[in-house]
Amino acid sequence: MPVKQSDYEALLAEYSNHEAAIALLKKHRPYLEMIPSMRRPDESVITIPLPVVRIRNPNRADTNKGAVCLPCDVAILMCDPEWKIKMGVEILIFIHRPHEDFSDVLSRWRQTQVLLDKDYEWLMPTRYQNVLSDGVDRIYPMFVVFPETPERIQRGLLGACLPFVIHIPSSIAHEETFETLSPESPPA
Repeated sequence: MPVKQSDYEALLAEYSNHEAAIALLKKHRPYLEMIPSMRRPDESVITIPLPVVRIRNPNRADTNKGAVCLPCDVAILMCDPEWKIKMGVEILIFIHRPHEDFSDVLSRWRQTQVLLDKDYEWLMPTRYQNVLSDGVDRIYPMFVVFPETPERIQRGLLGACLPFVIHIPSSIAHEETFETLSPESPPA
């Protein structure tokens, strides 16, 4: 059975909330440890669904100028809760979309890497307009797949050393469950 559009939409809506995003990061401990303050998670984690960045100082030959919608589904930005400054860690969530194959999923990550290899700033949600959104030390991917996702996609993600979790919808299980199949250290 293929992945349903409604399952994708439900997860996109779910991970738009910082609490659900933190629950996802708990499934991959190295990413969870990047959160600046677990005592103040609502001020430490900013989630941006279908994120947009503004490319600054683009080359004349570059076709990506100005605001660009990233091909990831959710961006999770870490923020210092005291200073209201975005930290240098960005985790990008890629949810398996209906009718996507491995090359499609991997291409979205690669396109994101290319776009974010330039000088850019995040177009922040209204609530976080006052947060300085410059600078990045490193971007990290996290892939979310479904039980219906073809096994070749899971094998491909494992082979590429990209972390992913299998989301089991609550309609299948009484309690939402995740299965983590990924390397323990963040990818290079």
